[in-house]
Amino acid sequence: MQLVYSLGAWNWFILAVALLVLETVIPGVHFLWFGIAAVIIGLLAFATDIAWQWQVLAFALLSVLTVFWVRKYARPDVAISDQPDLNVRGQQYIGRSVIVEQAIQGGRGKVRVGDTLWAAEGPDASAGSRVTVTGTKGTVLVVERGTS
Repeated sequence: MQLVYSLGAWNWFILAVALLVLETVIPGVHFLWFGIAAVIIGLLAFATDIAWQWQVLAFALLSVLTVFWVRKYARPDVAISDQPDLNVRGQQYIGRSVIVEQAIQGGRGKVRVGDTLWAAEGPDASAGSRVTVTGTKGTVLVVERGTS
């Protein structure tokens, strides 16, 4: 315990390093905000000579505030992307005219999009005819008879 008391404000930097190491080992962004709070309190402890009880209280408060701040501003639904359909490949094809590769019979068939075959649902269409993608159902493209 004497060692902990003798380190003083350095304890916060040691805690910060431990938390940031945990952040690299454990998946997710859990310990980063507590590590940042520990660095800030360490700097505060060096700049001022406040009691350790106030340091612990400030660390707890700052940790909670940073977690709530990140949850408010770093949500995926708040982040604006220039390519919102990047990971929803089928959505990128809506409106595109494609060629039926395997005839659509009984509402199911395959269409060619670029160099890839996609399962398709829609009205019956013979192989080689053009259809337009109007939507998706999972990994299946929903098509209608095309005009092009």
